[in-house]
Parts: sequence; C-alpha cells; structure tokens
Amino acid sequence: MALKGNLSDFSIIQLLNLINLAKKTGALYIESSTKSAKLIFSDGKLVYATAGMDAVPLIKIMARSKLIPSSMAASLSERYKNLNDMELGISLINSGYLTQDQVFNGLTDFFKDILRGLFTLTEGIFHFEADEIPPAASIPLRMALEDIIIEGSRQAHEHEDLKNEIPSLDLALKFAERPGINIRDINLNAEEWRVISYVSPKNSIKQIAAAAKLNDFQIRRVVYNLLQAGLVDMVRLNNPVVSAPPRVIPPRDPIEQRSLVNRVIDRIKTI
Repeated sequence: MALKGNLSDFSIIQLLNLINLAKKTGALYIESSTKSAKLIFSDGKLVYATAGMDAVPLIKIMARSKLIPSSMAASLSERYKNLNDMELGISLINSGYLTQDQVFNGLTDFFKDILRGLFTLTEGIFHFEADEIPPAASIPLRMALEDIIIEGSRQAHEHEDLKNEIPSLDLALKFAERPGINIRDINLNAEEWRVISYVSPKNSIKQIAAAAKLNDFQIRRVVYNLLQAGLVDMVRLNNPVVSAPPRVIPPRDPIEQRSLVNRVIDRIKTI
C-alpha cells in the first residue's frame, strides 16, 4: 500500500522517523498551501531535496551557504552553464574554488534548511513513491536523519508552546508604556530588530511576519521574546479589515531603519 495522507494526522517528524527506522528508499512529496517539497531517500538516508519541484542550481546553493561569494556566483553560473551538478562540482573542486568537503557541507546545510522549513507544517498532503531515485546528475550525498529528527521534535514542541502563548497572529503589537528592561540591557538580534521596526497597533502580527519574511514559528518566537523582555504588549488590531488579505508592509530603507531604532531607544530612555 502506498504511503500517503494528511499532515494534520501525520507530522513531518513522524514521516522522517518512519523512513529512517524502516530504511526506506524513494521520494516523499509534500504539498501545502504555503510550500511544497520533494525529498528523496536511499536506505533511510536523505540523498536529494528541493523546496518546490524545481531543483536549485549548485552555484546558488554554494552562494547561499557563503562558500562562494555572491559577487562571483553570476559569472561562475555563466561560465559553467552547460554542466550538470556532478560535472560542476568536479570543476569547482579541480579549479580550486571549493573542496569536496565544502561541496558536501553546503549541500547538507541546504537539505537541513529545507527540512527545517517543513517542521511546523500542520496542513497539507504527502505521498511516498517507493524506489524513486535522485536525478542521475545529482551529487551523491547520504545524510543521516537522526540529528535533524531530534532538532525537529524540539522545534515542534516549542512551536506548540508558542501557539499557546500567542494563539492568534491577527493581534497587533504596541510598545509597552513602561518597558520591563533597562536600556543598557537591550541586545536584540536581527530578526527582533526587523519586527520592532514594524510595531504598531495598525499592523497585525501576521502582516509583520510577511514584511519581515518570517514563518509562523519564527514570528511567534520573536514576539514571545519581546513580550518577555517587556518591550511590547499585544493589543487588538486598530480598524482591522476582515475581508481583505494581509497587506505586505514595504520594507524600510537602511537610513529610515536606523532613525526608527534611535527613536525607539530615545523613547525608552525618557520613560
């Protein structure tokens, strides 16, 4: 019987665990309203992965992993445009651009990022095609699943806890009247600063997530951290338009961003 079903009944972590323990060979197809993926396994090891159905070029994968400078990626892509991934990997190694370990590490990191993006999916469908193999020209990688399954299980539990703390993304945020943190103790990461720049009773958390390019898990984690720090409060959205889709808030330019950050700090100083 073919392995297929709904992600509301069978989580990605459970699927990976089954494939790992049963040492399955074949392709797992994931489709939801927000993303799709194709994962190919050999004897329970991940050997190929794409986010969506189209393969990402090897040069782009290496550039995303910072193994090849972005400034060089376009010229290398043009120079080696007639080579498949296997041929390209060999050429990059022989030309001294990368080592074999770097190629394998870059692919491993890329595959892990694809899996991490699937961990918190709770809607969608899946099916498993037994004995499907990766493209002949792909680089032969065999990634063990145990560590990523453990990581995914922890993230899934954390996501459930965060959903209990922040049950709706249709609420808005406002700066706390009396921040529960000393200005000298503020040490926000890049994601938190991005979210801070959009804090307003007019912007829903969902809209902020879209503008900051964060998924449901990431935005809940950032908002939870800001709430715990006492920097923001959750409030009802001002004049919400129920029938309209969330508006993607245009990003601020760097000068405006720095100005806003300074205004936030100045405001906290005066309280």
